[in-house]
Amino acid sequence: MKKHFTIMLLLTAAGNLFAQQETTEQQPQTVFSFKSIQSSGFYGALTNASTSINGEYANLGGLYLGYFINQRLLIGVGGAATNTSLRVPEANKTISGADLRYQYGHFGLMTEYVVNSNKKVHFAFNLLSGAGFTAQYLDNDRDEKRYKNYSHDTDFFVVLEPGAQVEINLTKWMRLSPGISYRQTIGSNAKGLGDSDLSNVSGNVALKLGRF
Repeated sequence: MKKHFTIMLLLTAAGNLFAQQETTEQQPQTVFSFKSIQSSGFYGALTNASTSINGEYANLGGLYLGYFINQRLLIGVGGAATNTSLRVPEANKTISGADLRYQYGHFGLMTEYVVNSNKKVHFAFNLLSGAGFTAQYLDNDRDEKRYKNYSHDTDFFVVLEPGAQVEINLTKWMRLSPGISYRQTIGSNAKGLGDSDLSNVSGNVALKLGRF
């Protein structure tokens, strides 16, 4: 009786093992494999970038935030806009003789890949992909009262900005990330602002706050 019982147990175990192997073999083999979400967090970043637009120095203040997956990949949204005064050349003004300035901004999907996130110093690579805009505006209140209805020459176009950062863990919830990026615009048709005038390298720094 004991002998028969032992044989039955062995047969059952062998059957289970064969079934597991068959199930594994039946699963489709793929070139790319994706791990499930094992951990998640979120963070936001205050950004400041120094660049050149139309040959003039420009400073852009910005923000991005998103969902941080497996301490590697951030998926979120972001945007930035100029906070410095950019002169409009007389030949490109929508109002002749007026004191006009350019405004530039962009916004869109922000993705960021972080390498060795838990190390004190590590690297991060990001990409903003979305839309940008430019417009002309009057620089003083007196002109605003004088020219109530004027053309802002508002223009929209595509923006791609890949970047790389050195990320420093200051605390568990705060990181400092100096870096560099390249802004590429596609399809700008504003007066005096073609893609070659808007596309340029930026030196930037980000202060990141959140749950990493």
